[in-house]
Amino acid sequence: VQLQESGPGLVKPSQTLSLTCTVSGGSIISADYYWSWLRQFPDKGLEWIAFITNDGNRYYRPALESRASISRDTSKGTFSLRLTSVTPEDTAVYFCAGGRSAGVNQKSEYDNWGQGIQVTVSS
Repeated sequence: VQLQESGPGLVKPSQTLSLTCTVSGGSIISADYYWSWLRQFPDKGLEWIAFITNDGNRYYRPALESRASISRDTSKGTFSLRLTSVTPEDTAVYFCAGGRSAGVNQKSEYDNWGQGIQVTVSS
């Protein structure tokens, strides 16, 4: 299974960040498989943001729940993240990941990863 993130690398403060992850070599509706978005700040560990289950249930990191939205397009084999009202503190490398674990910050808990996309929030 291969994952590839896409989206803008630069977003202005107060705007909405939109990222898409394209999944190939596997089904986005595989049973007991979760699709996640995480991010990594400079010199810090991973932070999970949101995940979606194979039957479409969505879960969010509590601190980001009011700003984050995860969705999927099963016909395209993609899932997406929207993060509203971004600030410079949202600057990070964003990753999409898949696996039978979710909602955790340990990279080893996920089976598949995208290469990551640097997102900078700056005017």
